[in-house]
Amino acid sequence: MNMNDPLGDMLTRIRNSQMRGKSTVRSPSSKLRAWVLDVLQSEGYIRGYEEVTTEAGHKELEISLKYFDGQPVIRELSRVSKPGRRVYAGAKEIPQVRQGLGVSIVSTPKGVMSDANARNANVGGEVLCTVF
Repeated sequence: MNMNDPLGDMLTRIRNSQMRGKSTVRSPSSKLRAWVLDVLQSEGYIRGYEEVTTEAGHKELEISLKYFDGQPVIRELSRVSKPGRRVYAGAKEIPQVRQGLGVSIVSTPKGVMSDANARNANVGGEVLCTVF
């Protein structure tokens, strides 16, 4: 398990759990992970999440996955910026995903947001991941 990239780890957990048709998946809690989940939720890719505390006292995020007609709503979830290779984009360069059908999640000075919101706010930042 590569914990040099906690966000990438959470995205992998989501992908793997969806392949198995699970209704929820847990990931260690962090602000960045919660902010990314906020965008996934507001864009309709997950049902939601809540912070839970394990018996050992660790905080985890329990993520409720979303399906439509038995298929995962998320078809593709890709890490863009990685610890070894950060990817930044100005407001004008933020990539569109599948002609706007998908979403890039961007960490900007004004918070973590979708590519559309970043363009509207005219802010760039680190392109964390794309979802389609």
